[in-house]
Amino acid sequence: MAIAFTFSSFQIFTTTILLIFSPYCSVYAKATTHSNPFKNVYAFGDSYTDTGNTRSNTGPNGFTFVSNLPYGSTFFHRPTNRYSDGRLMIDFVAQALSLPFLPPYLDPMADDKSPGGVNFAVAGSTAIIHSFFKMNNMTLDITPQSLQTQLGWFNKLLQSKGCKDSTTSPKECKAVFDEALIWVGEIGANDYAYSFTSSVPTNTIQQLAINSVTAFLQELLKKGAKYVVVQGLPPTGCLTLSMYLAPSNDRDDMGCVGNANKQSYNHNTALKAKLNVLKKQFPNSVIVYADYYSAYLTVIKNPHKYGFKELFKVCCGYGGGTYNFNYLNACGSQSSTSCDNPSQYINWDGVHLTEAMYKAMADAYLNGNYSQPPFSYLLSKKQQSG
Repeated sequence: MAIAFTFSSFQIFTTTILLIFSPYCSVYAKATTHSNPFKNVYAFGDSYTDTGNTRSNTGPNGFTFVSNLPYGSTFFHRPTNRYSDGRLMIDFVAQALSLPFLPPYLDPMADDKSPGGVNFAVAGSTAIIHSFFKMNNMTLDITPQSLQTQLGWFNKLLQSKGCKDSTTSPKECKAVFDEALIWVGEIGANDYAYSFTSSVPTNTIQQLAINSVTAFLQELLKKGAKYVVVQGLPPTGCLTLSMYLAPSNDRDDMGCVGNANKQSYNHNTALKAKLNVLKKQFPNSVIVYADYYSAYLTVIKNPHKYGFKELFKVCCGYGGGTYNFNYLNACGSQSSTSCDNPSQYINWDGVHLTEAMYKAMADAYLNGNYSQPPFSYLLSKKQQSG
């Protein structure tokens, strides 16, 4: 995030930034199954979408108490390694489509041949390949997986189904993609965070990240992907960690960190421009932009409509005060405490959201006006195709 911290704040930042976007889980709770438009959902992204490809001992450092209560307490009533009190956005998407929760690709118990789909998202993952950060001495990035890694895993799954490409195996690829929703969760926030204070300009990070996402989407579309949803970045300046670390005079009209939100907004603008190009290149596919940024700010502007009372204070944390956040006393540790009513909070642990906020965002995409074109249009195109 492009935030002008003092050096002492940066020391805290380097300790805590690896905590961002790091939910870990391996839960196969089922949604009620009945007639549904898709047989599978294939999900990609970072920790906001990860349902178990990383765990406490394999993912980014920090928030190592994710396997402790109160994580998972709201819905699962036990820790699930999701960085939330309950379900993530992708869980609500699966349920809305009457599909099981997506198993993580790396879980040895997951069966990638079973109906419902697979989740390839990785906590701490970047859009840009890891070697770029290593080459430029961006030591905050210790997560080797990137969006390219996830694409490699998906290609292996496709090959197991006989799908190589739309030219040499059109029938097999058609069988996969005609019944599949491709869900690309938010990806790119870690790229900016890991490059903080480096000599690489923010504009370079943006260009490389957008180009990576574009290349990823092009490969899927060339293989025959027909129904694709791509999430933008949320307003990262509204996360408690940003509020906690940034100078108090760096605020926008929403009360969030202005520089961080501007960075996310600019990223999303560039992403939407690329998606418009892809829509013209692949007119037979439906490509939907899920406007995370606008949906999130709509809640910030009118929180009581959604049942929220706390916009920036975390439900699970330490210290009370304005934010109830302290990086040395992370959620789930013995010293932390949690609120009795997480549904009234937007921020769960300082870097991730509550189930209630994930539900609000999923509803904004699936049933509201924050998908372009509307998600209902994608469903109608699917129904028309049979």
